[in-house]
Amino acid sequence: MRLHPAALVALVAFVVLALLALPGNGQDRRNRMQQLREASRQERAVAVPAGGVVLRNLAYGPDPAQRFDLYLPARATAAPVVFYVHGGGWANGDKTNRGLANKLAHWLPKGYAVISTNYRMLPVAMPLEQARDVARAVAQAQRRAGEWKLDPARVVLMGHSAGAHLVALLGADPRLLAEAGASPPLGVVALDSGALDVPALMARPRVPQLYRDAFGADPAYWRSVSPQQQLGRSGLPMLLVCASERRFPTAPCDEARKFARKAGALHVPMSVQPEPLDHGAINHDLGLDSGYTRKVTAWIDRLQAVSATR
Repeated sequence: MRLHPAALVALVAFVVLALLALPGNGQDRRNRMQQLREASRQERAVAVPAGGVVLRNLAYGPDPAQRFDLYLPARATAAPVVFYVHGGGWANGDKTNRGLANKLAHWLPKGYAVISTNYRMLPVAMPLEQARDVARAVAQAQRRAGEWKLDPARVVLMGHSAGAHLVALLGADPRLLAEAGASPPLGVVALDSGALDVPALMARPRVPQLYRDAFGADPAYWRSVSPQQQLGRSGLPMLLVCASERRFPTAPCDEARKFARKAGALHVPMSVQPEPLDHGAINHDLGLDSGYTRKVTAWIDRLQAVSATR
């Protein structure tokens, strides 16, 4: 089944909104929704820029879902790393989802390596364990950095939607990375996070089922997986890209600014970058030649420059 890229990105971003948008009777919508979910989990071919090298399905744990793909630039030597975590409502998506090719086309020619990771998803693993999976993947990449010609000290985490929530959680509480044996990345780029203040999200009058599936009903668990509540003085620098026109289930730019205010009080560097793009385009379009891509790239390059002077 061939899917238009925007349709698949929308699925990965907001399953509930896609379901509501589909025509037909209830059973038709459920059948088509299931097809979209299954398609989002399928590994697909990803275009790699000329001279680039890909190492696929590298294991960081025993489960088949604990795998990542490593894309190396031509003539890599101690390459900095963009470490990407896909979205999909904590239950769907794959490390080869659409949008990755644009990131490869942009960052590999700049000399960056790109890692795109899978992680165990619902119902096998809840979000806190998913974040630990990402931390395990980072630790594995750093352990084998010399073999793969990476610089383990110059890793930037990036994630979209549910993946943005996971990397923001790791950035807010780097102890999860340390427990997995990873050293702290330079920073985090969160692309329209699926949740930054989980307790506030779950207290709203209308909460899509995907969030109930992910976070359950225990307020203590909500706090444990909430970047807003877990942020401390050891938090990593973060860039929060947000869809400026989105309002449901929360207004992500308002949520990002609240998170940044707490970061400011804790002296944790954090920037908010509103973009007039929809939730899917914020992921898919990053890497295309645009002011949006240039701003994200400049932020990452500044982190790299600061690290090089230490």
